[in-house]
Amino acid sequence: MNNRTRSRRLRDNEKIRNLVRETSVNTSSLIYPIFIQEGKNIKEEIPSMEGQYRYSLDQLPFRLEELAIKGVQNIMLFGIPDHKDEIGSGAFHEEGIIQKTLLQSKETHPELFYIADLCMCEYTSHGHCGILKNGKVDNDTTLEYLEKIAVSQAEAGADMIAPSDMMDFRIGRIRDELDKRGFQNLPIMAYSAKYASSFYDHFRAAADSAPACGNRKSYQMDFHNRKEAIKEILQDISEGADIIMVKPALSYLDIIREAANEIHVPLAAYSVSGEYAMIKGASGTGYIDEDRIVAETTISIFRAGADILLTYYAEKIIDLIHKGWI
Repeated sequence: MNNRTRSRRLRDNEKIRNLVRETSVNTSSLIYPIFIQEGKNIKEEIPSMEGQYRYSLDQLPFRLEELAIKGVQNIMLFGIPDHKDEIGSGAFHEEGIIQKTLLQSKETHPELFYIADLCMCEYTSHGHCGILKNGKVDNDTTLEYLEKIAVSQAEAGADMIAPSDMMDFRIGRIRDELDKRGFQNLPIMAYSAKYASSFYDHFRAAADSAPACGNRKSYQMDFHNRKEAIKEILQDISEGADIIMVKPALSYLDIIREAANEIHVPLAAYSVSGEYAMIKGASGTGYIDEDRIVAETTISIFRAGADILLTYYAEKIIDLIHKGWI
C-alpha cells in the first residue's frame, strides 16, 4: 500500500473541496423554456408541471422581468397558436405567436437571448412534426416548410434557431436558406439526438402538441440505440449545426458522455418535462429533498459532458449556485 497517497486529503474541508471541484455550472449555461399562447390576461398553470405556466403576450413581460432579475439570461420559446391546420401555417406566419413574441420581447427585454424552437407539432391539426402524406410524415416536403419557419423566426429577431423536428437533412437545408436570406451569423442549435421518449408527455400537454394519430417513432430515435445518436450528431454538425443537443437528459447520460468525447462543438442537454415532473412530484410528497436532488441531477448532466442545460429548474439552479451547492 502506498501510504503517501491519501485521497481524503482533498476532501478534508469545504474550502479544499471547492478548490479541486471538477464540475461547475454558471448561470450563462442555463436556458429556461417558456410557453406563450394567444389571448389576453393569461397566466395558466400547467396541471402536470407544478410551478410552470402558459403566458399570453400581455403577461409575458412580467415573467421575463422576474427571470432577468433572478439572473436567467437565455430563453427558449414555445408557441401555442389559436389556429391549427394541416401544414402548420401558424409556425411561419408573420403574425404567428412566436413571431409576435420575438418582436415584443426584443423590445421589452433586449438583454435576454431568445432561442426559437423550430417545429410544427404545436401548429399542425394532426400534431405531427411535419407534413402528412398517406398517413406518414413526408420528410422532403416537410423540409420546405422548415425553411419557411426558420426564415420567419429569423426575420422576427430570434437570436438562435433550434430545429427539433428530426427530419433528415433539415440542418443543411435550413442553414443554406438562412445564409441565402442574409442570416449567415444566426446560429443553429440542433436537436440532434432526440429520442422517442415517454418523458415528453407533460410537454405535449403543456403545448397541446400530442399526435392525433400514431406516434413519432418514425422520426424520433429509438431509445435502445446508442451508435445511431452519434451518427445523427455528426451528420448535423457536417450540415452546419453550431450546437447540438441530446434530449432527454437524465436517462441519456451515456449519450451525453459519448457525444462529448466525439465532438468539438458545444453540447446541450434538455432536462425535459417528465424529469421535472418526477422530481417535483416526489418532493411534494416529502420522499426526496427537492433542492438536493436538483443540485445532484444538474451536476450529473454537466459532469457527463454537457456545456449547456435546458431546464425548467433554471431559477432554482441559480439559487443553488449562490448557495454553493452547485
